[in-house]
Amino acid sequence: MISSSQLVQTMRRFMDIAMHYSMRASGHFMKAKGLSTPQFSLLMQLHHRGVCGMSEISEQFEITPAAASQLVDKLVQGGLVHREEDPHDRRAKSLNLKEKGRELILKGIEQRYHWVEPLVGQLTAEERAKVNEALDIMTKAAKEMEAAAVQHQA
Repeated sequence: MISSSQLVQTMRRFMDIAMHYSMRASGHFMKAKGLSTPQFSLLMQLHHRGVCGMSEISEQFEITPAAASQLVDKLVQGGLVHREEDPHDRRAKSLNLKEKGRELILKGIEQRYHWVEPLVGQLTAEERAKVNEALDIMTKAAKEMEAAAVQHQA
């Protein structure tokens, strides 16, 4: 029987490798597309959260409103983000991904996971089944943990 601490160490080793591959691939992608890490992060936030306000960007990235505006300006100029007045507050601006931005993010996500298929190709059918079952269990537990955390914040 495996102890909790052994499982934690095994998971950490895998997560370290997975993060290395994913971050390296993301870094190459950002560089090839001429994006900074904060720009790419902002695009990812818009992809996952949808419409977002400028004040949320300032808070999320812990930057001044002026710095947030500069960050967004480059993405607007690049045709990746649409910025418009908030219909409920004309002083506020809301941001949303344009189709070009959405396509870029989807390509970036695909690039980030490019290493997974060759990795799976090295596994036997039995190993794939075990890993699949284990990851399903871990995903379910992580989702339950996240739901509990969100509920606790409310």
